[in-house]
Amino acid sequence: MSATAAVKIEKINYQGWPNSYRVTNGEVELVITGDIGPRIMRYGFVNGQNLFKEFAEQMGKSGEPAWQTRGGHRVWAAPEDPVRTYPPDNSPVRIVVKGDVLEATQPVETQTGLEKQIVVKMAPSGTGVEVLHRIRNATLWPLEFAPWALTMMAPGGTGIHGFPPRGTHPEMLAPTNPLVMSAYSDLSDPRWKFTRKYLTLRQDPNNRVPQKLGSFNADTWGAYLLGSELFVKRYQADPSKQYPDMGCSFETFTNADFLELETLGPVSTVAPGGWVEHIERWTLHRNVQIREWTDAELDRVIAPLVR
Repeated sequence: MSATAAVKIEKINYQGWPNSYRVTNGEVELVITGDIGPRIMRYGFVNGQNLFKEFAEQMGKSGEPAWQTRGGHRVWAAPEDPVRTYPPDNSPVRIVVKGDVLEATQPVETQTGLEKQIVVKMAPSGTGVEVLHRIRNATLWPLEFAPWALTMMAPGGTGIHGFPPRGTHPEMLAPTNPLVMSAYSDLSDPRWKFTRKYLTLRQDPNNRVPQKLGSFNADTWGAYLLGSELFVKRYQADPSKQYPDMGCSFETFTNADFLELETLGPVSTVAPGGWVEHIERWTLHRNVQIREWTDAELDRVIAPLVR
């Protein structure tokens, strides 16, 4: 066990993976696997619900020849590609604990030549976690890609995303952000709700039709309300850089099994041996009640928690 200040890191058996690591400050805890991944499979209050999705039939397993949905939080390289995106992450990862910091590094993917790493650092008190994603180009030639951090949320909640600051016409004539559709996006789907300032997406276990939208906000954030607990992830995007998927720093996806909150870094040409890095900051909040999905109510409840 490692301990710095109030943060403890201990090796545990989690859902049949004997080489998992629990990081906790006594208020919140997360679990990252060493037997597959790197994946953060749990984030929640101590003794509370897991805000992240887990596919029960895939827990504790490893060595599968094909990529497994599995659940939890992972890092990919964007843009999505049928071959490059889905190399299996089903083998052991290298875990290094340095005080209150844990590094989980995947072996170099034979299909892509990429090495993926997740580094977690939990605040000594409160609920804050810094999640650093690194992708290294282990090939002998430059590669172009963007870091992509995807969090699969447990079913039954609602995802929330904020647009950049709104304005009025004719004072603000320039566009402020894209709203990017996939081929299967259907804006008439009742799981979507759009207000002037926010986009919300409800996860419905009885609706198997996938939905996805993307957007850009320099102050990127996504939130997920499950019961009365709210998960928030934040990322600082750079408007001067090029982002994948027609300029998205944020994307959200749902089907019958989960809802995904995704942030994307800028597209970079990465030299052999070079890295890209992408930082998310997470918080959890209790006793969050939203009476109605309006701008006024979301401003009152959500805005103070994502600033």
